Amino acid sequence: MMRMKKEDKNKIYQLLELIYPDKSKEVLDNIINNIDNDISSDYLGNEFKDWDQKTCVLITYADSIYEEEKKTLKSLHEFLIDNLKDFIDTVHILPFLPSSSDDGFAVTDFFEVDSKYGDWKDIKKISIDFNIMSDVILNHASKSNKIFKKYLLDKKEYQNFFLSVSDNFDTSKVVRPREHNLIQNIHTDYGIKKLWCTFSNDQIDFNFLNHKVLEFFLNVISNFVKNGVRIIRLDAVGFLWKESGTSCVNLKQTHSIIKLIRQICDLHNKNIKIVTETNLPNQENLSYFGNGNEAHWIYNFPLPPLIINSILFADSTILRNWSMSMPPALEGMSYLNFISSHDGFGMRPTEGLLDDEQRSKLFERLEKNGSYFSYKTNTDGTKSVYEVNSSLYNALEKTDLDQKGKFKIERCVLAYAIILGIEGIPAIYLNSLIGDENDYKDSNKSNIKRRINRRKFNKKLLVEKINNSKTKEFKILNSLKRLILKRSQHSAFHPNATQFTLQLGPEMFGVWRQNKKRTQSIFVINNLQPKIIQLNLSEINLIATESWYDIINETQIDIHKNKLYLDPYQTVWITNK
Repeated sequence: MMRMKKEDKNKIYQLLELIYPDKSKEVLDNIINNIDNDISSDYLGNEFKDWDQKTCVLITYADSIYEEEKKTLKSLHEFLIDNLKDFIDTVHILPFLPSSSDDGFAVTDFFEVDSKYGDWKDIKKISIDFNIMSDVILNHASKSNKIFKKYLLDKKEYQNFFLSVSDNFDTSKVVRPREHNLIQNIHTDYGIKKLWCTFSNDQIDFNFLNHKVLEFFLNVISNFVKNGVRIIRLDAVGFLWKESGTSCVNLKQTHSIIKLIRQICDLHNKNIKIVTETNLPNQENLSYFGNGNEAHWIYNFPLPPLIINSILFADSTILRNWSMSMPPALEGMSYLNFISSHDGFGMRPTEGLLDDEQRSKLFERLEKNGSYFSYKTNTDGTKSVYEVNSSLYNALEKTDLDQKGKFKIERCVLAYAIILGIEGIPAIYLNSLIGDENDYKDSNKSNIKRRINRRKFNKKLLVEKINNSKTKEFKILNSLKRLILKRSQHSAFHPNATQFTLQLGPEMFGVWRQNKKRTQSIFVINNLQPKIIQLNLSEINLIATESWYDIINETQIDIHKNKLYLDPYQTVWITNK
């Protein structure tokens, strides 16, 4: 056991005062003592230190890979070792705790691994070979959660654990990510309670105004860390704190809670990383970096819809303008770049980036490609698209310029080539890594639109596909492996290396990356067109005294010819080293 230093206690006390200004010194001191008693230096697994160009995240469910008569975490671990060990160093295992719905996000027990996946020993084993990112789902719990059941019975320990509001609580400005009724009447042993349900009727929001809830989740995080988790993903964290008459999202107390969690994780181990999941408009999302004292990583939420829009319409204008306006992440922080995940392509991050006409045009094209749409309720009572539900493969299958889908595989590879080339840490969803298609059967059967992109894979059959050179799974996976491996060898691809957005016209998207020592430059150029285009090398300022080389195609660039031709949807990484 370790003991906190006086200065650490003072910092934590100050944060607790901001969160709970009405609590007595005795209550706050007691919270600090409980934290102090839980600090431990005992760890198994890797030590995740500073990230670099080798850092690449795989997003997967605990049961994405399965075999008969074997726990899925064991099957996943073996698949990763056999197929991805040289390319992926970090694995985001989506919720692996027992759950009643929402594919793991309605937790019934915050301290146990779901037995159908395995146990904590399996998590620890994976952590020896990979950095593990895990979800701390701290906004809500399942109706079937043991804590909620005790709350219903008016057990003293869990009184006020869940958010119950009165009739005069003003919800008129509340930002909604879903369509269902926000407030649900629930019968308890002490009367009917009006309980807050941000995400579904099976997911009841915690009441963080009760400091016991915060203490509970500090214990949950501590348990994750002690079992080998190195990256803490704070799921839906923007919704934690609710106040009457406000939007009930991104309130100042929420930011203070994140600062507190980071402070305490630093006491456990300086190498623990905090990731905030805040699917919000761009400026709100950026606020979760704080002053370098909140998230280490924030999701680059505008990327998926902007990249998809750029590729579908062969026009980089919106993506380029957004890229130019993005601030570089400060040292010690990074963007987490992704193009597809277990969720759909969120549309809230495009507010202020895509206008109504552009959004409608995008939705029309995606609908033709087989996408579903999930809606949210706006403050004025109207509904609008919250996210697009589709696999990446199907979202990019056809375009107005390629209506037969001749270049669908090339478009999938291009989408990831873009996030591998820009500032930040790349995260790749397993289903997209192998070019999986829309799972209409499971989505329609379950009536859960998001399951269109949550297929699970028989390990034997999947291995056969990724080893068959004729399949799209082989072609996409091996193309991405090759890009990931080449990226890992060049310091100008460090997540915090300098980036400038290039002005190459709408048919291309390009950035210039430069390493911290300024010894290597890489010009990342992406052709968004289904045709050969010409790049004038004079537009990217290649220094005449240097030798230039395309990393991907392993060819020398003759700058004296002043022209380079790019095939449909081709990416080039032109470097001087």
